[in-house]
Amino acid sequence: MNTEALTMSSFHQGNVTTAMFILVGFPGMEASHFWLAFPLCFLFLLAILGNCTIIYIIRAERSLHEPMYLFLCMLAAIDIMITLSTVPKMLAIFWFRSTSIAFDACLVQMFFIHGFSAVESGVLLAMAFDRYVAICAPLRYTTILTSSVIAKIGCAAFVRGIGLMTPLTCMVSRLPYYGPNVIGHSYCEHMAVVKLACGDITPNHIYGITAATFVVGSDTIFIAVSYVLILRAVMGLSSKEARQKSFGTCGSHICVILIFYTPALFSFYTQRWGHHIPAHIHILLADLYVLVPPMLNPIIYGMKTKQIREQVLKPFYPKGVKVET
Repeated sequence: MNTEALTMSSFHQGNVTTAMFILVGFPGMEASHFWLAFPLCFLFLLAILGNCTIIYIIRAERSLHEPMYLFLCMLAAIDIMITLSTVPKMLAIFWFRSTSIAFDACLVQMFFIHGFSAVESGVLLAMAFDRYVAICAPLRYTTILTSSVIAKIGCAAFVRGIGLMTPLTCMVSRLPYYGPNVIGHSYCEHMAVVKLACGDITPNHIYGITAATFVVGSDTIFIAVSYVLILRAVMGLSSKEARQKSFGTCGSHICVILIFYTPALFSFYTQRWGHHIPAHIHILLADLYVLVPPMLNPIIYGMKTKQIREQVLKPFYPKGVKVET
């Protein structure tokens, strides 16, 4: 009996904890899997290298131990966790045809993907608040964003994200799985797994939409309010140079916000209602969602932030380097 037959047998017996799911990668594009893995691997390596570099520079350079950079360090750590929880298995599927994944491992992967995505949204909100305080209340910046406040904000983002995704994972684990075990995806996305269940998935559907809408909706509203207030304050500055500098400090964060939320919302809602979109297109964009933002974030901040650029270039210019803002 082959592996797939054994897997189907364990599903029909109801032994979910020892059952195996099958991840298909890109449905209908199996012949191209081997070659598609190369750009994915390249993006993965860039993401890991870039985010590790950001963390190392901020940790090693005491002048960067400021709220903005500490939040950036949190963002880099989250991006590393998201990519490590998804991409190695993707590459195993595409290169080695290792398509099977244990039920428990699938739940863990789902928890990490959705949980840390929610945490990242909270950190982006914290970074918007940091820019608001820096521009609208610069004289109180250090007294408002103290080390203890930064730690509390980071913990709050973590607890909220993980707290919202824990019930979701528990609900998925209690569903009965007796039918097909093939997940039409490259990783264990929530709705892709839930659709395989034989029971009533309405509670999962409602909770998933509610949790995602609450996180994304509330965070984007507060981020938008922060930037409206920032824009008002910047436009009130008398110096053109000061306005340009203020816009420059916010530009990188706005780019990161757009890169994170746009594919996230597209992937989330098309999984539920975008049935007219070809499966391989949706899955490709969902895969890029867990790769492109983590890869671009350190590049954007590295290009836009003078202090980080100087630290990156320092090994190549031992006598010092001056980088224009």
